[in-house]
Amino acid sequence: MKHSLVALLSSFLLAPALVLADAWSEVEHGYADSNGVQIHYATMGDGPLVVMIHGFPDFWYSWRHQMEGLSENFKVVAIDQRGYNRSGQPEGESNYAMQYLVSDVAAVIRHLGEDSATIVGHDWGGAVAWQFAFALPQMVDNLIILNLPHPNGMGRELATNQEQQQNSNYARVFIEGSPSDPDIFFGGPMTAQTLSGWVTDAAARERYVEAFSRSDFNAMLAYYKQNYPSGSSGNAARPAAPQLDIPLLVFHGLEDTALHSDGLNNTWDWNDSATTIVAVPGAAHFVQQDAAETVTSTMRWWLLNQQ
Repeated sequence: MKHSLVALLSSFLLAPALVLADAWSEVEHGYADSNGVQIHYATMGDGPLVVMIHGFPDFWYSWRHQMEGLSENFKVVAIDQRGYNRSGQPEGESNYAMQYLVSDVAAVIRHLGEDSATIVGHDWGGAVAWQFAFALPQMVDNLIILNLPHPNGMGRELATNQEQQQNSNYARVFIEGSPSDPDIFFGGPMTAQTLSGWVTDAAARERYVEAFSRSDFNAMLAYYKQNYPSGSSGNAARPAAPQLDIPLLVFHGLEDTALHSDGLNNTWDWNDSATTIVAVPGAAHFVQQDAAETVTSTMRWWLLNQQ
C-alpha cells in the first residue's frame, strides 16, 4: 500500500508507555435487550461513551488494555456480540445477519441512556462498526476501526488482488462448512481450545477457553455465512458504500495474514471528515493486543483531540 500516505507511528512519537492493569476484576457487567436477545457488556470509567465491538474468535476481554487506558476520561463499554460468551445465542443463521448485529450496538447505546457514542470495532466488530456508521451516522460521534478495511476497499481487493483472494480461503471454508467438520478451523477441529490458540498470554487464554466454552460455534460461522462478501469479480461493479462524514481512525497490523493492507488505499476518499490511518509494523491481525500500548495511547490521544 502507499505507506507515504499512512501515519507510521513509532513508540518514540507516542505518550509514555502505559502501565496496563487487567480489567477483568475492575469492570461492571450488564445486559441490554436487543429485540429479545440479551447483549452482555462490560464497562468501566466515566465520561463520553465509547462502545467496543470484538471480532472472531474473541469476546469483550479483547479490549482489556484499551479499557484500562481510556477509563480515566471515557465510559468504555465492551460488548459480547450475539453468539459469544454471555450474550444471547439465538438459533438460526439468519439471526446473525448484519441488520441484527447493528441493532445490537444501537440497543446497548440506548440502554445506557445515550443517543450516540464513539464506535470501535475489530475484525467482524469492524464490519459491524462500518455498517453501523453507514446506517446510523447520527449515533456515531467518532469511528475507530482495527484491521478491517473499508467495505469499498475490501470489495476491490477481493475482486482484483490475488493475494487477498488467497488470504480469504479460510472464509470460504467457514461458509461451506460446519463446526463439526474435523478440519474446519485452519485444518483442525473447532473447539474452545483451538479457538483460543492465538492468545499468547497464558492467563488470558484460560479466560478465552472459558468464554468460548459458553459460546455457540454455529453462530460464529453464521457471521461468515450471512455477511462475508463474495470473492467474485462482480464485486468491482457493486454499489459503493455510503459516503461518511465522521472523524475516522484506522489501525492496521501489517503482519495480518487475512486482510491485505492494500485494502486501506483510498479510505480517505470515502470519508469527508478527517481520516487518520495508523499502520503498525510487527503487529498481526489482533493489533489491539499485539501492539497494546501503541493502540491504547494513540486511541486516547486521538479521542481527547476530538473533544
